[in-house]
Amino acid sequence: MNLRKIAYWATTGLVSVGLTAGGLGQLSASPEMVASFEKLGYPAYLMTLLGAWKVLGALAIVVPGLPRLKEAAYAGILFLLTGAAFSHAMAGDPTGKTVAPLFMLALATVSYVLRPASRSLGAPLVVDVPAREPRVSAAAT
Repeated sequence: MNLRKIAYWATTGLVSVGLTAGGLGQLSASPEMVASFEKLGYPAYLMTLLGAWKVLGALAIVVPGLPRLKEAAYAGILFLLTGAAFSHAMAGDPTGKTVAPLFMLALATVSYVLRPASRSLGAPLVVDVPAREPRVSAAAT
């Protein structure tokens, strides 16, 4: 196993474990999680949605195949983690609560960049359209 593959699986594993743990914590609606969401000004029911997205995103980046789903999952992780960092910063939370999602985002970015070709969309789809023959109108003849 080469260094690139080890780095990919290490970062992907850390991101997946972090998202799963956070997602399960939100799905459990623990008192600490409810208090955190209230401090941020979010309704408690949003925990269920974000928790489910985290668990599903973690699953999507580790299962084989499904490159289009992985692209969407990585994009969702970007939105989720930047939103978390921004929310904590605006709520006046300690710096650690703002930096933690950004650190996780850095790991996710490394995972995304190092992913093998089998887990990416590869080259964009290019459709070769043949050139049309010019039409000659009846009036031109």
